[in-house]
Amino acid sequence: MKASISKSKIKGKVIAPSSKSYTIRGLMCAALAKGESEILHPLTSDDTEAALNVLSQIGVGIHQKEDSWQVKGSELHQPVTDLFCGESAATLRFMTAICSLIPGKCRLVSGPSLSKRPVRLLVQALRQLGVNCSCQGEVAPVVVDGGELKGGVVELPGNISSQFVSALLLISPFADEGVKIRLTTPLESKPFVLMTLDCLEKFGIKVDYSEDLTEFDVSKQIYKPTKYRVEGDWSSASYFLALGALSGEIEVENLSPESWQGDKIILNFLKDMGAVVKTGKNSVTVRRARLNAIRADLSDCIDLLPTMVALAASADGVSELVGIERGRIKESNRVLAVREGLQKMGVKVQEERNRLIIAGSTPKGSVIDSKGDHRIAMAFSILGSVAGETVINDAECVSKTFPQFWEVLKSIGGEVKIDGE
Repeated sequence: MKASISKSKIKGKVIAPSSKSYTIRGLMCAALAKGESEILHPLTSDDTEAALNVLSQIGVGIHQKEDSWQVKGSELHQPVTDLFCGESAATLRFMTAICSLIPGKCRLVSGPSLSKRPVRLLVQALRQLGVNCSCQGEVAPVVVDGGELKGGVVELPGNISSQFVSALLLISPFADEGVKIRLTTPLESKPFVLMTLDCLEKFGIKVDYSEDLTEFDVSKQIYKPTKYRVEGDWSSASYFLALGALSGEIEVENLSPESWQGDKIILNFLKDMGAVVKTGKNSVTVRRARLNAIRADLSDCIDLLPTMVALAASADGVSELVGIERGRIKESNRVLAVREGLQKMGVKVQEERNRLIIAGSTPKGSVIDSKGDHRIAMAFSILGSVAGETVINDAECVSKTFPQFWEVLKSIGGEVKIDGE
């Protein structure tokens, strides 16, 4: 599917979709609680559907209503078929850990893009806790022969994926000996682990941890069913906040200023670049302004890389985006994808191992290969709305986290034509 974008006059109000990360975390915690929990305002997307499907295969009862899901945790059982995690890295990694609690063998498989993303370090960490599991080289398929979680001390690096740490935290309360997690390198994407800790607390699990988030101590505990409310997603909101700064005035509702989500830092970046930002109780308004170049460290907010690239491409001066290396092992090699996209739009960009240097200019319309990556598609649609004459290939990939993205963009003045419409 192709999305053709013309130069657009942008103004209006949008509602940020619910957080994918919190929806999946809430589902996993509810599945581990004995009794019925309710997930309020969940996100329905490709990734959360993947989580729903695999949980239902291991005995979790899920009843979906219009704006809530009732989740009944119970005795988890071995699935009769492979657990297909789609393209959801969180589902694959969290379920790899949860399968260690299930007697018998579980085999987890993934879609084409996810099959390139690492899982070996998580498998090795689980082995340290007494779990019999394996993967194919660095990646899925993963086979877990579960039913026994001894616990003890586990060590792993913190700079590959915060999801490995979150996965271990989810299952640690079931270990008879308790679990001590020690990170051998500093943790990157700290906010995602803080989100996991926040979710665990809502379900009655207490974790002791060091201030720098390199040590975690979890005693044996029981998950308590609860009513869990999912907040709005700052990652998805970032595209419209950026569009407001570049092209008009946009108010984004359903955003918590108290959120643990790391991508909330987009507000600081926008202010530093000179955008007009007004924060309300549950919304943010951003108005167009002449933007200045920025030096931004994305180590703890790597999902903002495509959004920040779009902003830097249109800013006055040379921007420097650092802490980008992990962007190479996402749904696509995002560092490569954004560099190629910018070059097609006539923007000068220099790529280094952990840094992008972008000379702001006036981007020109072009045909953009989204690499099937939702964040690349959404970020370059923002530049396309400013530059005009832009085509986004594989535009349907936005369904991973934001299925209504194109309709929402149209609703605020985006001149978008989807092929076949």
